[in-house]
Amino acid sequence: MKYLFVLLIVLGLNAIDSYDCKIVQFIFGDSLSDVGNNRNLPRSLAQANLPFYGIDFGNGLPNGRFTNGRTVSDIISDKIGLPRPVAFLDPSMNEDVILANGVNYASGGGGILNETGGYFIQKFSLWKQIELFQGTQDVIVAKLGKKEADKFFRQAGYVVSLGSNDFINNYLMPLYSDSWKYTDQTFVDYLMETLESQLRVLHGLGARKLMVFGLGPMGCIPLQRALSLDGKCQNKASSLAVRFNKAATTMLKDLETKLPNSNYKFGEAYDLVNDVITNPQKYGFDNSDSPCCSFYRIRPALTCIPASTLCKDRSKYVFWDEYHPTDKANELVANTLIKRFDFMRADDGTSDAPSPSPDLAPSPDDKSITN
Repeated sequence: MKYLFVLLIVLGLNAIDSYDCKIVQFIFGDSLSDVGNNRNLPRSLAQANLPFYGIDFGNGLPNGRFTNGRTVSDIISDKIGLPRPVAFLDPSMNEDVILANGVNYASGGGGILNETGGYFIQKFSLWKQIELFQGTQDVIVAKLGKKEADKFFRQAGYVVSLGSNDFINNYLMPLYSDSWKYTDQTFVDYLMETLESQLRVLHGLGARKLMVFGLGPMGCIPLQRALSLDGKCQNKASSLAVRFNKAATTMLKDLETKLPNSNYKFGEAYDLVNDVITNPQKYGFDNSDSPCCSFYRIRPALTCIPASTLCKDRSKYVFWDEYHPTDKANELVANTLIKRFDFMRADDGTSDAPSPSPDLAPSPDDKSITN
């Protein structure tokens, strides 16, 4: 599925002495982590700029997140007491914002490979996001000096959460040459070689505490079901996710032994997400196979727009649109991952009670339907 659930890691919580800098995070990802970068890419076709995106977040207006509310990274940041990293293209971005909040480079449609998602026209691939991070480093070095800047970046947490687009918006689409140049296994090998090179570059830039997230059952997102003949999950896409996860686990363990002072972890969410989709009632959902926001009964709807119809109760749906989860599903994943990795609050070292999900705004009367 278009599921690459993001877990934020925080290790080593000592302030930088001279400047009392915070421990912050730097996030590299796709639309599951994008908090506003693509909305500032005027030619991008991967956008979340129209209602009803963001209907349950803040003032209820679109904010660049590809969901009705919070992303997994938003929720985890709040619960462990860290600031939410600000989108790289946010107009407020400057040196002080970087030092206080960190940066989110995630871009809807982005992938590990540069060629992935090309038909979106504008998006940041992982290589591009790393290039932008290098620019961020230059800015902080100019402000703090190299010694303090190096300390700041080495104490930060890093999250890399891409990969699903490399399959859904590349390898599994015949219009891309990768779909016929590679076999399933050689394409996964290609991804691992590229990702390893990217992680080595990040290590060279100071990334010592880093987590890479695996893929969920991609064949079960609403889009893949809608494109199948029987409305069921597409097994090939999900089996590719399993291959990716297995290869990434091995690659990360090997890389950690080779790179000095590295603390690399792999966040596996496949089984959890698969169980939520297979047994939605077990987790408080009524629907796990279709989007809450859809264009009446026309499928696939691809995106959520003002003319879309909304489900009656968004908290009962796993998926917000054809690709992305709802706020409620994101909260479930965030809570589970925090427990699984035993994350504690950054401020006082104690566990924090779960932050409440936002009150759901009422669906527009003329748009609401019960699915």
